[in-house]
Amino acid sequence: METNTIAVIGEALVDDFITEQVVGGAPFNVARNLAAFGSAPLMITRIGKDKAGELLRAEFTRFGLATDGLQIDAAESTGRVVVERANGEHRFIILPDQAYDHIHKAAALAAVRARTPSTVYFGTLAQRSETTREALRAVLGATPARRYLDLNVREGQVNERCVFESLHEADIVKVNEEELQDLFSWYTHTRHDTAHMDSIAVRMACASLLRIFALEGLIVTLGPRGSVYFGADGGVIANSGPAAPVRVVDTVGAGDAFSAIFLLGRERGWPLRETLARANEFAGAVCGISGAVPADLAFYAPWLARWGSTAAVESA
Repeated sequence: METNTIAVIGEALVDDFITEQVVGGAPFNVARNLAAFGSAPLMITRIGKDKAGELLRAEFTRFGLATDGLQIDAAESTGRVVVERANGEHRFIILPDQAYDHIHKAAALAAVRARTPSTVYFGTLAQRSETTREALRAVLGATPARRYLDLNVREGQVNERCVFESLHEADIVKVNEEELQDLFSWYTHTRHDTAHMDSIAVRMACASLLRIFALEGLIVTLGPRGSVYFGADGGVIANSGPAAPVRVVDTVGAGDAFSAIFLLGRERGWPLRETLARANEFAGAVCGISGAVPADLAFYAPWLARWGSTAAVESA
């Protein structure tokens, strides 16, 4: 029985560009990156018996991910996001009532109890449905594992009530600047300029959030400016962006890459400051490729050489 597993629960889906389908979903991006670095995450999700589902199963195989948390739905379709291109911009249409909205509680619990994870990663999109929300709450209630919440406030998909309940369930929360402003507005009734993360006002507001929700840590990602970690003990760790400039292809998956390396570092016992620096660096590198996860697993080779790993995909 594995006792140092990172359980990842939530959506696995495809981004449908009409001409091609690209596998995605924040939790699945995190799980794939973890697997590439030699971790053995438990990915709990639900997909359909369709072509998109076959693409997702192929990614489980490509990254050597165990399938004990993978549920197959005979009725519902695999999650899909329609991506429309217009005037050089993308419009994302997140379709309702997909397979990941129907994660079964009993199967999820069985998978978690077989692994006894040390950490549970969860987000908010999959919680739009009562069925998956109930499965998540059951998983969180069945283990004393640390809870890492990757907040994603998508208009029309996630409401404030879901955010409030998720924050109360979490130990460590990751947000971007826009999401931090939402938290300030909802729970501290303030609106601070996050361009100056070292200001007294911002620090006090973040300290209030840590206290209100009894959090261990609050991570704010700042794009090319790096990230800031606010600890419950009052400590603050700020990291600048990547030392070497990155030619940005797109920023899709950068936050997921950050989360994966942060979780990897906690799993391996890296010092917190080093973990945050490595997470920033890897997230910046992902901005230099097209898509959230590399199409070529050779992308991971330099990082594996520097940080060490027993990843099955290292020689793939």
